[in-house]
Amino acid sequence: MTPHFSLAEFTQSDTAARLGIDNSLPDELHDNALKTCEMLERIRFHLNAPVIITSGYRCEALNKAIGSKPTSDHTLALAADIKAPKAGSPSKVAKELAAVIDVLGIGQLILEFPTSNGGGWTHVSIARPDKAINRIITIDKNGVRAGIWIQ
Repeated sequence: MTPHFSLAEFTQSDTAARLGIDNSLPDELHDNALKTCEMLERIRFHLNAPVIITSGYRCEALNKAIGSKPTSDHTLALAADIKAPKAGSPSKVAKELAAVIDVLGIGQLILEFPTSNGGGWTHVSIARPDKAINRIITIDKNGVRAGIWIQ
């Protein structure tokens, strides 16, 4: 797809493999996947560190199997959950990206389930949410809150 992100990496899922779900990217979503990977390249360059996709494209069956919302941007190849250990914890990465969200072409940024020991992940999407307050959010044990909340 791009210099640092392959289609195989963008569609890989241990859950899909375990459950026998075909998580192949449909042809009609190729352009979305390419744009998402291009955003990931900009993020990688900005962080000056490798970015690991923990969840990219998810077909509807996979999305349902993991308990995600049917409206997830992942089902349209518009989003990826990432980690960048060499750049810091997901909390640190999310805070860094929030400051340059427009420059990097990030439509939505979510810090998901951060922990004090560096757990969690950062969700990035090229799609902007309908409500501006949902553009940068944290989802954790306290619920959903606007902004990046570091534990």
